[in-house]
Amino acid sequence: MSWLKHAVRNPIGAKVLMAITGIMLTGFLVAHISGNLLIFVGPQAINAYAEGLRQFPAVLWAARAGLLVAFVTHIYFAAYVTMGNRAARPQPYAFSNTVQATLASRSMVLTGMVMLAFIIFHLAHFTWRITDSEISAMGEFDVYQMVIRGFRQPMVAGSYVIAMVAIGLHLSHGIASVFQTLGLNHPRYNRAVRFAGPAIGVGIALLFASIPLSIYLGLVK
Repeated sequence: MSWLKHAVRNPIGAKVLMAITGIMLTGFLVAHISGNLLIFVGPQAINAYAEGLRQFPAVLWAARAGLLVAFVTHIYFAAYVTMGNRAARPQPYAFSNTVQATLASRSMVLTGMVMLAFIIFHLAHFTWRITDSEISAMGEFDVYQMVIRGFRQPMVAGSYVIAMVAIGLHLSHGIASVFQTLGLNHPRYNRAVRFAGPAIGVGIALLFASIPLSIYLGLVK
């Protein structure tokens, strides 16, 4: 475990662990939206998908545990790197040159905090079902109606869309940074990497946002 101790105490190692856990969390988002998009197929499809997940409780709980470890690790090292950077530069620059810095890169801490708040609300909303009495009264197997009920409320649908903007910005910079952190950048495909980060980040965010927007606008009933 000496490598882990070294990583904890080394900013470069911390960035590597943050990149690895970021890849894991991005993979989860891709898998999650793949299942959620079944809402557009119909109630039978998404309810069968949810029931299929419950058929393998051991696998499901193992995945949840792994996701939790990755999430906590990512937050810990993100805070570690951020505080280390601030400690190394206690005084701000007299002139801040932000020509090269994108909105996504400058707002990583803010979008990270928005995502954390959103995840807590999302779990309370659809997993723990404690934010809406009507959703709480629904059976666990009627995921379709639970989602329809949740996103018919403008404040809920709006909050999800705002959270997706934060996720899109966070992923846009984070995905591109992974290649640099892991030493995978190369002049031949650096331009493609810089394009892929925003493309994947915005793409995932739009797919997620399409669900509350479609339901609220009455396109999915």
